[in-house]
Amino acid sequence: MNYLKIKPTLLATLTALVTSNAYASPLNQTDITIGGYIKADLMLSHYSNGAPDTNSISRQSYIPGTISGDSNNGKNVLDFHARESRFNIAAQNDIDGVKVSGFIELDFMTHFDGSERIDNGYSPRLRLAYLNYDKWTIGQNWSTFQNPSVLPDNLDFSSAADGSPFIRQGQVRYTNGKFQVSLENPESTFTSVETESRVTSGSGWLPDVVLRYNFLNENNAQLNLSSVFRRVSLDSKVNQDKIKADEFGYGVSLAGKLPIGNMDDFRFTITAGEGLGRYAALNYINAATLNAEGDTKRIRTVSGFMAYRHFWNEKLRSSLTLSGITADNPTVISNKAINKSSYSGYVNLLYSPTVNTTFGVELMHANNKQENGSDVELTRLMFSAKYSF
Repeated sequence: MNYLKIKPTLLATLTALVTSNAYASPLNQTDITIGGYIKADLMLSHYSNGAPDTNSISRQSYIPGTISGDSNNGKNVLDFHARESRFNIAAQNDIDGVKVSGFIELDFMTHFDGSERIDNGYSPRLRLAYLNYDKWTIGQNWSTFQNPSVLPDNLDFSSAADGSPFIRQGQVRYTNGKFQVSLENPESTFTSVETESRVTSGSGWLPDVVLRYNFLNENNAQLNLSSVFRRVSLDSKVNQDKIKADEFGYGVSLAGKLPIGNMDDFRFTITAGEGLGRYAALNYINAATLNAEGDTKRIRTVSGFMAYRHFWNEKLRSSLTLSGITADNPTVISNKAINKSSYSGYVNLLYSPTVNTTFGVELMHANNKQENGSDVELTRLMFSAKYSF
């Protein structure tokens, strides 16, 4: 991505007027970069059980689980939007031999506050906001459990969502060479045995712990192994009953991007664990079951994706992606409207006449199954135009 570089001499001058000279000089040496992209999408979608309402998150990108259930709407819908467009600002400095930097990024996805009736205005959403101080990263960033640089080169915003640990959250991360360890924000999700609904808990007081080792970390080659250990907990009222629940969750993930020939590459992620919950497939499966007495059972999941990207020439490329997740749900929720497995497949053709401009077309198909035998599908043809700056 190309960035616009700005030397903030005016900002440094104004700051120097209200601060001591000791702080004015380092600020004057700060590099500020502005980046992002503008992306316009056209999506023709076929929902086997009827389309969700306008502004539904499923109408913005593919999210496993959001296509389940019946709808009173027609099966075919057409959507135009530019909500994936994003904007970011980065700052970098070297103070007394210590590298200091910060990054913040916004986009307009997932919100439901806009209206397609007149102006299609949507609130900005915070994606990333973190600072780096020497070997420390503090703030909201991609979870250390995930490697976003190995995601497939697809047009859909939530590319390979079934098979990827796709999560951003607050954390404190320490990096030493190839090794990383982080303490990350805890949030637990349970499946209620009685109501078959999701119970979300933010009452955990122990952070999630993530360990990661990067075997390879280069532009054309990535390979890392990560693990997460977490306390899945609830201490709240559920349907007027006071419930306390605790489980131990854990998981491992192997992710990579391996070069093939001069330009092609193969990308993959495979993740498995018990009580992973929101760390797999955008929380398609919850971490554990929960009954009215507070008894819990961890849910085991296996997920992954693989994608092959081929360059037809320097300007034309294609990716073929297969992605999926399956859950070993406990018998207490068998034969119920509970997510069981999901898969999706993508094939595209992308044309980049210049380095920072891409036009493309993509065909995807997804299938979601539940324990009660429900089987719903989504087929989507997508056209996109993107300009990076």
